[in-house]
Amino acid sequence: MKNNIIKIYALVLYFCATYVMMADPGTTDDTGTLEETDTPLPIDDYLWILAIVGLSFVFWKLKNNIKHSINN
Repeated sequence: MKNNIIKIYALVLYFCATYVMMADPGTTDDTGTLEETDTPLPIDDYLWILAIVGLSFVFWKLKNNIKHSINN
């Protein structure tokens, strides 16, 4: 069972990963800090997938809790 959970997590992470995994550091200015005038990239690319996975997990746990309470 534990191996199946790890495989499912790995599969979800694989499909939710974007092509760009590292942020571009930008250009250095005269002071040595990283400054760039471009707008930042959005961080909510796959927020809807995270919500679906979270809701699925909640329903799965609720189903297991109800089944466990009926058996006891």
